[in-house]
Amino acid sequence: MRFRHPDGTTVHLAYCSNVHAAEDLDGVMAQLARYAEPVREELGADLLGIGLWLARDVVAELSADPTAVSRLRAGLLARGLETVSLNAFPYEGFQRAIVKKDVYRPDWADEERLRYTLACARVLAGLLPDDALRGSVSTLPLGWRTPWPADRADTARRALDRLASGLAAIHRDTGRRIRAAFEPEPGCVVEDTAGAAAEFGGLDPDTLGVCLDTCHLAVQFEDPDQALRRLAAAGVAVVKTQASCAVEAAAPADPATRAALARFVEQRFLHQTRTAPGGTVRGVDDLPEALAGALPADSPWRVHYHVPLDAVPEPPLRTTAPVLGAALEGLFGGPATVCDHIEVETYTWSVLPEGQRPYGDQGLVTGLAAELAWVRRTLLALGLTSVRKEIVT
Repeated sequence: MRFRHPDGTTVHLAYCSNVHAAEDLDGVMAQLARYAEPVREELGADLLGIGLWLARDVVAELSADPTAVSRLRAGLLARGLETVSLNAFPYEGFQRAIVKKDVYRPDWADEERLRYTLACARVLAGLLPDDALRGSVSTLPLGWRTPWPADRADTARRALDRLASGLAAIHRDTGRRIRAAFEPEPGCVVEDTAGAAAEFGGLDPDTLGVCLDTCHLAVQFEDPDQALRRLAAAGVAVVKTQASCAVEAAAPADPATRAALARFVEQRFLHQTRTAPGGTVRGVDDLPEALAGALPADSPWRVHYHVPLDAVPEPPLRTTAPVLGAALEGLFGGPATVCDHIEVETYTWSVLPEGQRPYGDQGLVTGLAAELAWVRRTLLALGLTSVRKEIVT
């Protein structure tokens, strides 16, 4: 979906396809018919954005055959879909049985991460709608924090220079501008906006910036207004926003609260858990560690567990939807928009606690549409207007 900000900027809203398991091109094409087009129809939208996750093998297939890119682009158009952003954080196997820390491999000290990201950017240049100003590719914030010795840190920083050069070459070759967006995440080398300002300040904002994930922002107990001011002061562009919510427990020592949290323990994804007594953030790498006593329980916990934006979890738990709302207001509620790509990224539908998971394909379609409708209502309330676009196939 597209929206017009009062300053004239076109803002693109999409949902991220990493919620679906597909690691070949045929599987990606099937997603468009099975999920994305029905989501668009349920929303009553003439055009729906889909932030594609293209695993390594899919990108290799598309890179080897330009006609495959044309086939994917035609498939998007035929179903009333568009892609202006790729999620290139996961490399492969994102919906397999156990992912955990594997999602951070390869990191930016590994040559393969640079190759994969530039290949994604070149594919995106071929998928962008003709009237899109630019595209974005989100990626991990350098790597997991350990081990991260000085030599790997130096290698990663040099890779960023090569990334910027490679994106500039794509712009020269295709006329399409693609920006890379590093996504701060708890537990990583860059886990918050302070780290992003320190690591990415001074980089060319027309090429490199950050992907602001509002679940991660909340888990780190960051204030959205302060976070945005910090990035702006450092000259770091917010290239992309991932609209997402975390789980929050106001009283984690309470037995009923702990029982409710225990139902979120699962084996596929990492659920970093944080608390901030006295304003000092403390954390562990996964929810079971916190429940086992590794995290103080005398102040609220926030858990890196992407839950549906419109969800009302089992009491006494709640979500960080207020942080998401404040972030969207800071990004889009002022006289000038800060960002033009929004991606709803709830990839955990299949591992939600029993009773909260969608039933069948239609359940997932309905859930995804409800999240997008929530963001649409929020943007309209902030003064943006819907933009209809004729689809030419």
